[in-house]
Amino acid sequence: MYRVVIYDGPNDNTGTIIHSPYVNGQKLSSGSITQVVEGIDSMNFVINPKNAGWGKIKPLTTLIKVTNVKTGSVEFEGRVLKPKEVMSSSGSIFTKQYTCESELAYLLDSSQRHGEYHNMTVAQFLQIILDNHNAKMEPYKRFKLGNVTVTNSTDNVYRYLGYENTYDTIKDKLLDRLGGYLVVRRESNDLYLDYLAEVGKLSTTTIKFRRNMKDMSREIDPTEVITRLVPLGAQIESEDETATDASKARVDIKSVNNGLDYIEDPQLIAEFGFIEKSMYFDDINQPNILKTRGQQFMDSQKASRNGFELTPLDLSLNDLDAESIVRGDWYLVDNPVFAINEPLQVIKKDLNIINPLDIKTTIGEKFKTLAQYQVEANKGMQRYGELQRSINNQVQTIGALKTQINNVNTAVDVINVQIDEADIPGLKQSVDDLNVIVDTLNQSIGDIPVYGPVTYTEPGIMIPEDKIKLDELENYTEATQTKSGLFSMSDKSKLDLITVETPIDLNDLLTRIEALETPTEI
Repeated sequence: MYRVVIYDGPNDNTGTIIHSPYVNGQKLSSGSITQVVEGIDSMNFVINPKNAGWGKIKPLTTLIKVTNVKTGSVEFEGRVLKPKEVMSSSGSIFTKQYTCESELAYLLDSSQRHGEYHNMTVAQFLQIILDNHNAKMEPYKRFKLGNVTVTNSTDNVYRYLGYENTYDTIKDKLLDRLGGYLVVRRESNDLYLDYLAEVGKLSTTTIKFRRNMKDMSREIDPTEVITRLVPLGAQIESEDETATDASKARVDIKSVNNGLDYIEDPQLIAEFGFIEKSMYFDDINQPNILKTRGQQFMDSQKASRNGFELTPLDLSLNDLDAESIVRGDWYLVDNPVFAINEPLQVIKKDLNIINPLDIKTTIGEKFKTLAQYQVEANKGMQRYGELQRSINNQVQTIGALKTQINNVNTAVDVINVQIDEADIPGLKQSVDDLNVIVDTLNQSIGDIPVYGPVTYTEPGIMIPEDKIKLDELENYTEATQTKSGLFSMSDKSKLDLITVETPIDLNDLLTRIEALETPTEI
């Protein structure tokens, strides 16, 4: 399913295949890819001396590309990092292990320069950062600014640049403060860097318990909750020019918060106790604004973080699902055991190059409010009670089944006794004699001539004179046991004494008797 090709630098347009999904193609000893929505994708693989790539891989300069040959999509593209040579304990097997990083890691190779920037949009600020990067990098490591959908409340940034590497600068100045996702895409031979507020789409594929969900786990983590926040603003320069304190004082909220430098949440304190942490807002110099920002954080803070990991079965490989599992997309996750039935985002996906069916995903963290946190705990206890009742019901069902089995065994014993006591040969002979009589009757019936209908002028089953007499019988009234009619009262009484039994199907009777001779095992 996956084809892995290495390239000897950006000018190698042919490359060397080191893994092919086809039977007679090159094979890696092992290989895996980790795709994430936040951060840099990574890859690991192992080759042996028989592989075409043995001895051709150079750290940082060898490029690598992994393609899904079924869909045509590129699952990984980047460069090879450090190798590790391994020999088995017997000394007979040698392999080389390599780690790789995606093209986004090219931003780690450059550093920024100091500068102050304001009165510009997020896109304009990111363009300056990329310009600084591109000016120092080889052409294949350069990025063009792509789509930017992240903004702040004023769409106006005020930032300083230092001397950190470009990736860390973008993370600190934009991602950590405004959120969003970096997405690298290739058009023609150019790399584009998108900065998006949201990524992924809602898939039509559902990850459902007992269908395409192999296993699932959830971690509820309330340890990062802050019940008392100390908001701190910009640093305050010391009036003493000779002061050498490494830690400088900062703007606080005492002057606008009744002498207290912290904000606390009584509900969270009641649930988790006192957990005090400081938070820095380097660009705020006014205490009232600092308090507002701190309160906004406390109001939006969640009591717990729910992390999910699950192993799905990618049924699209067998055309049973319309879409495969894609990093960044949203999927309806339906698992009644975890009391969850809602769309969740795949924020991490692990691929196995050797075994494409082996997929591991991490579902986006869901942050719960205090009320939701308590509801989750209550649902867990409720679910435990439901499982306990289910076990008790199963025990009762098993007991009932045992009773039914005993009843069946008893019935079988009774049938066997009846068969042993029955005169099967005599019954069969009687049925044979009856069949002879029935055959004779059928022959006799077949000898009866067929007559046409009779009229007042043409003979048929009778002569016309008898037809006239028969029609005159319609004038007679119905006879009863107390009143003469078509015939006398006494004849009517005799006729009523005659009863006709239901005809016997002799063939059916014979079949049933033969079945008794060879009873079916129960």
